[in-house]
Amino acid sequence: MAVYAIGDVQGCYSDLCRLLDHLKFDQTADTLWFCGDLVNRGLESLETLRFVKGLGDAAISVLGNHDLHLLAMYHSGKTLPEKNPLYAVLNSPDTDELLAWLGARPLIHHDRDLSKVIVHAGIHPDWSVSQAMDYAAEVERVLQDDNRHAFFAGMYGDQPDQWRDDLSGMLRLRCITNIFTRMRFFTDDGRLDMQAKGGPSQHPLLTPWFELNPRASQVEDIIFGHWSTLATGRYGKHFAIDGGCAWGRKFVALRIDLEAPQWLSVSCQK
Repeated sequence: MAVYAIGDVQGCYSDLCRLLDHLKFDQTADTLWFCGDLVNRGLESLETLRFVKGLGDAAISVLGNHDLHLLAMYHSGKTLPEKNPLYAVLNSPDTDELLAWLGARPLIHHDRDLSKVIVHAGIHPDWSVSQAMDYAAEVERVLQDDNRHAFFAGMYGDQPDQWRDDLSGMLRLRCITNIFTRMRFFTDDGRLDMQAKGGPSQHPLLTPWFELNPRASQVEDIIFGHWSTLATGRYGKHFAIDGGCAWGRKFVALRIDLEAPQWLSVSCQK
């Protein structure tokens, strides 16, 4: 049995199929860990959701910022133009079923046997794995209760840009969500910079979150996507797996059940 962590799909279902063919993926024996952002930029978000949902126990997927954006559009009842890549999802006969499934995905997955954690963007450097799981659960509970409409209405925004355990209400939920799904850089005074999107060399005055000696990675390896301008690869105990398939670069898989993780990829068309 093989376990593969899969980079951001972003609606590139055809490329995902080619990657799985390259892996010789066997749904009856293997498991796929998706790092979030199943949907949006590509033209096959609907096909992607149907496929990953249909994998059942053979797939684990955490939520990314684009997944949350889709859920926000759905719960707001907002009408999108036909050219929008999410239009097909919101206007399909199985929309309710698909988005109920998507909304039940976690923000973090931890496998103690493999000593691996997967998230979309990262884990706050001050958090242990246990704390990260607890904070994620706060948001996950809201996504499942009757208050989720209010959550999606207040989800967007860059503030607060500094984690404090005494944060409460929507400010706390937004900060937790941003850390798990949007985080890349920190400023020198410990604040999240949500606007910088290039690679580390383009932002010399900012520090990538994984260079701040995160507590969680002192215990487990952390696998993350989200950052297509960061070169895929290993950064200490952190594994960046977003190869930028939606931008015409590559689709990356990381086999994580081996003593030495194995990198595999296929090229993509934009």
